[in-house]
Amino acid sequence: MIRDFFLGFIKLHILYHASREPIYGLDFIRELETHGCRLSPGTLYPIFHKLEKQGYLVSERQVVDGKVRKYYTSTPRGKDALLEAYTKAQELLDEISNIKTLAAD
Repeated sequence: MIRDFFLGFIKLHILYHASREPIYGLDFIRELETHGCRLSPGTLYPIFHKLEKQGYLVSERQVVDGKVRKYYTSTPRGKDALLEAYTKAQELLDEISNIKTLAAD
């Protein structure tokens, strides 16, 4: 179950960064590492592909230093989903903000 939560947070993180600027796999793996998250390309790229297939991201191939790099950007649907997720996450955080008192019981 924790893995499912983690992957959901990763998807939100992707949508957030892709709504600000185009992102690509290796750079995004480095971004996640700054938050203490280690994700392999074998885990990240299927998430990118699924979000693109579902219409939340769009990709564009660019040649950088002789190599093809795939950049992802949030679509309007992706930005709407991010805003909706933010609203729901904020409601949930507000609701469970007393979790420390539950642990003491």
